[in-house]
Amino acid sequence: MEVVKTFGHCVEQLSESHQGTARWLLKTGWQAQRLRFQFAPDKRLLPADQYLARLMMDTMLRPLQRPQESAIVSVFTPCELLQEVGLGPYNVESFSCYLSGSQAERACLQQAENEGLSETLCSYHKTFIGAAKRGILPKPKCIVYTNLVCDANLLTFRYLAELFDVPAFAIDVPFEQNGENVRYVAEQLRELAAFLEENTGKKISESALKERLKRSRATLENIHQCQLRRADRYVPTDLVTPLYGGMTSHLLLGTPEEEKYTEMLLRDISAAPETHGKRIYWMHTIPFWSDAVKKELLLNENAQIVGCELFQTFDLEGREFNPDRPYEAMAERMVYHSLNGGVLRRIEAGIRHAREAGADGAVWFGHWGCKHTLGGSQLAKKKFEEAGIPLLILDGDGCDRSHGGEGQTATRLGAFLEMLEEGKSK
Repeated sequence: MEVVKTFGHCVEQLSESHQGTARWLLKTGWQAQRLRFQFAPDKRLLPADQYLARLMMDTMLRPLQRPQESAIVSVFTPCELLQEVGLGPYNVESFSCYLSGSQAERACLQQAENEGLSETLCSYHKTFIGAAKRGILPKPKCIVYTNLVCDANLLTFRYLAELFDVPAFAIDVPFEQNGENVRYVAEQLRELAAFLEENTGKKISESALKERLKRSRATLENIHQCQLRRADRYVPTDLVTPLYGGMTSHLLLGTPEEEKYTEMLLRDISAAPETHGKRIYWMHTIPFWSDAVKKELLLNENAQIVGCELFQTFDLEGREFNPDRPYEAMAERMVYHSLNGGVLRRIEAGIRHAREAGADGAVWFGHWGCKHTLGGSQLAKKKFEEAGIPLLILDGDGCDRSHGGEGQTATRLGAFLEMLEEGKSK
């Protein structure tokens, strides 16, 4: 860990006056990590999850290696259209996670606050803005974002468009779930296709897009089957694999690589041994840097994370999602996204998915700056426990390790797992 700390400090220091060198160092360090994932993977993880770590690292490296073939996106942007014009996802939340994992986030956060951004703004957004302002991140081809779920998007992406001086496209997703709103979003996606064609000089083939949406549908079906099959299986899990899955299932949905991952995961889960230990379903992001959470849930045979809501934000059951109508299918995925609309929709989806994964309990992580999650926590606790699933509300920060609260996290999470153990014994 001292090596990582030194690496992050060097990136931060160089970004003050040698931005190009800081960016080169960041890219070189991440390339070295990619080689480690390939030649010395963590053998405690499933082969599918070892592959996923490489896939996510490739996704992070691409904007550093080929920024003009990348588009800055919010995490729930439908990326199939970008894939059709050869643009890779350059994602705010993912980059901030990796900067935090590299221990290079503190200077970026401070930079953003020095620019006048509120301390209460989501740390993922502040980290990315600060890194862009410090010159660590390269200029993209364009920006595509949506107001879906996160109100910080409306500030962050406009700011980045001005900072980088690149064209931006915003997708407005209404709050209510109905056919009219699906058609409204579908028309915007057609406009997005024209925007991407104009800015890349490439044409989007309707037939190719339909094939890509067929792959998206198959991948979503695989994800659902993975969660059902793992209910009676023991799957070793660290704290970043669920986040990798949550990111790639949106940013890479429609790609052969993401479909391959879900097919590998299905095979690995089917061959896994019978379940044992306490099983936790995690709501919202995971503080992967937290020593208190690592102690209880990092590759622990006695307690595992068996699902994360970010991996399952759209249920195919009851939805049309017709690949032959690709724009309507992508729009449906956004309008009927489990985090869109009232918080009760999100809670009910979480309960349903926790049951499918065979969870003994759930954690609702109140990430600092996320009003949607913080505001719904008490209702979530009531509804989960009425459904027979004990729920722990944890407050913290998924990105900013200076947030603190480790002592409280250790005490509350440890007590919660003990309570679940006593319940299983009875």
